[in-house]
Amino acid sequence: MSESDETASAILKHSGYRAVIEPDRFVPGAFQLVVDGTPQSHVNLDDPSELFFEYIQRMGHVIDLLRMPGQPITAVHLGAGALTLPRYIAATRPDSRQQVIELESELVDLVRRELPLPRSAQIRIRHGDAREVLGKLPAGLRGSVDLVVIDVFSGARTPAHVTSVEFYREAAALLAPDGIVLVNVADGPPLAFARGQAATLGAALENVAVLAETQVLKGRRYGNFVLVGSNARLPLDWLPRLLAGGPHPSKAVAGAELDAFTAGAAIATDATAIPSPPPSRSIFQVRRGS
Repeated sequence: MSESDETASAILKHSGYRAVIEPDRFVPGAFQLVVDGTPQSHVNLDDPSELFFEYIQRMGHVIDLLRMPGQPITAVHLGAGALTLPRYIAATRPDSRQQVIELESELVDLVRRELPLPRSAQIRIRHGDAREVLGKLPAGLRGSVDLVVIDVFSGARTPAHVTSVEFYREAAALLAPDGIVLVNVADGPPLAFARGQAATLGAALENVAVLAETQVLKGRRYGNFVLVGSNARLPLDWLPRLLAGGPHPSKAVAGAELDAFTAGAAIATDATAIPSPPPSRSIFQVRRGS
């Protein structure tokens, strides 16, 4: 990574936010991407299989259970960040084919310059709005993708147009019969957005589960929810293994418990969808000197 702050940051054209890549002070070889003061990604260049953020660890546990261990998969990622999960898949499942869609070209350029991808990684990056590019992906991908990761943020919020049932149905159309969608949802009390997103994903896919830190799932504080969706039956024997993998304490809801979690929640449509709620600036913001 470059020593100069000038080369380790970029102003993003579409949002106007400043993106910064800074070294992890405690982990040699690791770096953090911060956008508009909000930590968005963490990458360990020396060991891409190490995942730092809790919700990313939960996503990694689900990915580990796809197919046989180490078997290559086909993945589509909506939202690039610092390419943490594409790097993870390339490290743990060599020869996987991956497509990444990202709106902010300046972010991609910054990440690729400061945190280069392994040369062996088969990761193609497509520039543009996640939903628009989703509809323009090669026809051969439809019905053949093992994993779709939806982690789209503008600053600390998810844009409304990637939270509707119509959008989730477009993403689900890519899936192989037993393929899985993973969605990162951020919300806090009273969890109206998270419950609505779980209900909305459930209107697009036959089976859904929700993973989160216990206090977050109870609506006691702001945090991240990982939504898991598939048209195939989600084997519930996953859940103990997912929870045992940490981070702790954690909880998963599915079946009747998920029905109770989503009870009364409205399904978001293109006409009614709203952005995710902003966190308090004291939660994720990184303090900097002037």
